[in-house]
Amino acid sequence: MTHKAGFVNIVGNPNVGKSTLMNQLVGEKISIATFKAQTTRHRIMGIVNSDDCQIVFSDTPGVLKPNYKMQEMMLAFSESALADADVLLYVTDVIENPEKNMDFLEKVSKMNIPVLLLINKIDQSEQTKLGDLVEKWHKLLPNAEILPISAANKFGTEMLMKRIKELLPDSPPYFDKEQLTDKPAKFFVSEIIREKILRYYDKEIPYSVEVAVERFKEDDNRIHINAVIYVERDSQKGIIIGHQGQALKKVSTEARKSLEKFFGKRIFLETFVKVDKDWRNNQRELNNFGYNPE
Repeated sequence: MTHKAGFVNIVGNPNVGKSTLMNQLVGEKISIATFKAQTTRHRIMGIVNSDDCQIVFSDTPGVLKPNYKMQEMMLAFSESALADADVLLYVTDVIENPEKNMDFLEKVSKMNIPVLLLINKIDQSEQTKLGDLVEKWHKLLPNAEILPISAANKFGTEMLMKRIKELLPDSPPYFDKEQLTDKPAKFFVSEIIREKILRYYDKEIPYSVEVAVERFKEDDNRIHINAVIYVERDSQKGIIIGHQGQALKKVSTEARKSLEKFFGKRIFLETFVKVDKDWRNNQRELNNFGYNPE
């Protein structure tokens, strides 16, 4: 039996549904999906296995013009995805203006691998407008195959998976067949806590936050976790904690519930808040938080 394997990298702007698509394709909640921009900050792999195929999906941060060092690193993650892909999924939606990231699109247009241009959220568009959008994207990326989908409604995702498998090269698997992702458990703890912060706090707070797991001790029935939420200013620390600690307690409770579902074990979670001024522009701190596309 011929075996296929390859890297299928997902790129595109923030808010077009890349993370939702990733989770649908992998079948697990690997990548955070919220309604806020810059949700995905790292390159996250999710691995799908069958007897004759291994697909290594890679979700990347949204493509945007960087305003500070952390966003520069996020863009580097996205650009690195262009270098090692066997198939590229460029995700857009029915609202996005295609001209907003022409520099990145120009790089995509020069690629010699199969590019699937996915127009997401088609349930939010009229058929005539969708036709105009397809024509517009065809002019920008003439070599790309264009597939309309709705990731949230699972429309078109089965056909997309079929096409991806057709395009993969013949190859033995790259990872163990039991492996679901390349990220360690601690990474998903920090991502789940950060997701709750994205959901429960407004304005600039979620974008000034990073989460580090300082303790992860697991036995047969439970996991003990100590996590530190880093912010840039004392005022942000007060907002995260809230009156009498109620805001932090809510985030911790919701995170614990999601962690128990994710790991299938009882979770003991302790969260702390610390100030680390200007961590988003400090290269050493960014390296400590894993912002390194190499």
